[in-house]
Amino acid sequence: MNEKEFDFILQEGEGQFIEFKERVSGLDKEIVAFANSSGGRIFLGIDDKSKAKGIKITNRLKSQIQDIANNCDPPIKIDLEEVKHVLIVKIEEGNNKPYSCREGFFIRMGPNSQKMKRNDLLKLAIKGGKIRYDEQICIGFDWKDFDDEKFEYFLKLAHISNFLDKKNILKNLKVLTNAGMTNAGVLFFAKKPYKYIGNSKVRCVHFKGDERVDILDKKEVDKGIIGNIEFAISYLEERVPVEFKIRNARREEFPEYPKDAYREVIVNAIVHRDYFVDAEVAVEKLSQRIFVNNPGKSFVSKEDLGKDSKLRNRLIADLLSKTIFMEKVGTGINRIKSFCAKNNNGLEFDLGEDSFRVNIYSNKYVPKNVPKKLSSEERRYKILEKIRLHEGFTKRSLAVEFGVDAKEIQRDLNKLKDKIKFVGSRKGGYWKIIK
Repeated sequence: MNEKEFDFILQEGEGQFIEFKERVSGLDKEIVAFANSSGGRIFLGIDDKSKAKGIKITNRLKSQIQDIANNCDPPIKIDLEEVKHVLIVKIEEGNNKPYSCREGFFIRMGPNSQKMKRNDLLKLAIKGGKIRYDEQICIGFDWKDFDDEKFEYFLKLAHISNFLDKKNILKNLKVLTNAGMTNAGVLFFAKKPYKYIGNSKVRCVHFKGDERVDILDKKEVDKGIIGNIEFAISYLEERVPVEFKIRNARREEFPEYPKDAYREVIVNAIVHRDYFVDAEVAVEKLSQRIFVNNPGKSFVSKEDLGKDSKLRNRLIADLLSKTIFMEKVGTGINRIKSFCAKNNNGLEFDLGEDSFRVNIYSNKYVPKNVPKKLSSEERRYKILEKIRLHEGFTKRSLAVEFGVDAKEIQRDLNKLKDKIKFVGSRKGGYWKIIK
């Protein structure tokens, strides 16, 4: 940090990401509060009136502060920086929340660090994946509501022999404990999961246009995890146009949307959704796109999609991974990108604060707001950005997006050959940045 930035921060004063302290006392709760929030910086040697009095910076002081951070539970990583006899303690947002110190759990609220209440702790633990909905016991579950047909169908899909009795199989699957049936067990095997879990349904809607105005058809299903997946896939399959062509005496299919892609999107939404959020998974067919809404904030950033995989519902994912619907855990995003790229479909991931939204655009879709004319340098920059973010594309899809001929895109790729290379087979490969 330079002195100009330092003076600016003094003028701005304390806030959500800045704390001024004259001495070390009480430093632990400030460190914990920033780690439990979005990170921040503590300026040691500045009083409450934003006056830089300074502090004697020694190796002993630095070791003392490091010990304070290490004694938090769990330990918190910090960085130290000196400016104008002021010691700056930098804390990143923690990835192992919640954090505590001797005085308890704290969180940053504007310019103050406040002690957390029980509900605050629960919310933080849920967001951090410490409390998993699918592993919680469903209080009050009645065995009269257990669906033997769903159970037998699951065993068949998972190739599990039923030489053990039902309850022992359920215990081995981890959905039944001595305390009772888990929420995952209810979502898979209850006759009507909605009776116990209010957001267990999947809502399927077919709209006339590309706006959510005129509804042609609407269905809400509560068939359990597997039944909901199968219904949603069939719902779209019935509404996705498929063009047939005869080539070399063979009839080949050319779907407007790749079934493998929207199948994977539906599975991801139902498996990875946040069941603490009071909303249903939505599967929508519009005139030029398929839209799927997955309730709950993504565990990974957009930049890490396809590179990092974190399971919100481990038990649900484990059960489904035994079937044909989820054979390769953690590869869903890259598979979706690959399927869409092969079929020339546009793909968009929208990571919101309370939902994960996916749009798959028709391979006949032409964007309304195509740029008038990007320069070749701008096009190449955007191509590099797509590769960096692992966004699947073809020469045809780029030509449509940028409003140019596919030959122009090929020239752009040729110009980038010292920075990128194509890895893998022609059909299943992908572009990679090498410089």
